[in-house]
Amino acid sequence: MDDRKETRRRRALSRWIKRGLLAAVALGLLALLVKAMLPKPVPVDLAVAEKAPLRVTVDEDGTTRVKDRYVVSAPLTGSLARLELDPGDSVKQGDVVARIVPLAPPLLDERSKQSAEARVAAALAAQRQATAQVERAKANQEFVKKNIDRARSLADKGVAARESVDQAELAERTAHADLESSRFGAKVADYEVEVARATLGRLGKKLKPGSEEQFLVKSPVAGRVLKVLHKSEGVVQAGTPLVEVGDPAALEIVVDVLTSDAVEVLPGTEAVLGEWGGAPLPARVRIIEPSAFTRLSALGVEEQRVNLVLDPMGPAEPWARLGDGYRVKAEIVTREKADALQVPASAVFRRDSGWAVFRVEGQVVRLSPVQLGLRTQRRVEVVVGLEPGARVVVHPSDRVFDGVKVSAR
Repeated sequence: MDDRKETRRRRALSRWIKRGLLAAVALGLLALLVKAMLPKPVPVDLAVAEKAPLRVTVDEDGTTRVKDRYVVSAPLTGSLARLELDPGDSVKQGDVVARIVPLAPPLLDERSKQSAEARVAAALAAQRQATAQVERAKANQEFVKKNIDRARSLADKGVAARESVDQAELAERTAHADLESSRFGAKVADYEVEVARATLGRLGKKLKPGSEEQFLVKSPVAGRVLKVLHKSEGVVQAGTPLVEVGDPAALEIVVDVLTSDAVEVLPGTEAVLGEWGGAPLPARVRIIEPSAFTRLSALGVEEQRVNLVLDPMGPAEPWARLGDGYRVKAEIVTREKADALQVPASAVFRRDSGWAVFRVEGQVVRLSPVQLGLRTQRRVEVVVGLEPGARVVVHPSDRVFDGVKVSAR
């Protein structure tokens, strides 16, 4: 009897154990099912709102060009000897760049003589005008130097701001550049007078058949040959471009921008030039050309654009690696702020008539309207709606909405 009772007791205990195990398995499966049915946190990319300097720039491609360039042309019709110069060769003022021998029959008639005399008179008038411009530039430079001394004296006394000294120094550099340009123009005018007088003297002579006399075309200024426009020997007409001479060290940068962007740029605005093959170079806007032009975009859309002319800044050594016609990427600063509270531009989206972001509080997303300030392609300033250190969702998908749980990727 005792053995039978023990056997029944063991069987009952075994049944209870099996039922307990089955119940535990059922509860585990039920818990897994409930967990699977609960909404999972949406994985998102997060960014932190932080204060940092923010610059709004106009980014466009530009090209370098030599400021003062001179195209040496054939002063009269004749037979041109093959040019011995190559691009990059250095020339001095008065060096022979081309030789022209007259054609047969001799270039002599009354109309040509009168035309040459008129050209001499016009060249003399241009020479007088260039001399007056040099004198005016000298007077302006002397006046600017006096202004610099006064501005420095006032700044040392604390009466004027240091910015007035910087403006006066910029005006002095501009006046110096204007004086050099005027002197360059005066040299060109002197050369034009020499060419006109030489042409008149050439027309007054009758050359004998087989004469080896030749007309020497000289460089009006010292510099380097930028381009050889007519290399081969042959007959050239008066006015045919032969070579282009300039100083590659005296560069300026031309950047064409949309007119809607140009209205935000002022002369003196700072810029940074990059993507030319070296370190970024500083520059400054010197002039905004008054006339715009139409250009087709890459998508075939007509755009109104205008040229901005920039001057190099800083040491001259890095600029020596650039030449005429080099491509650069210009970033022209229009507005900037030293401590702007900013977030990525991809975190901000349109909401009704304003802007909003998805702010993360704990693990829950909250829709937060914001007001924006400065904006660039990558970063935007948040004026109202966020605090420093707030986390926001970047590139929110359609699965992100107010109140949903999220997890950082």
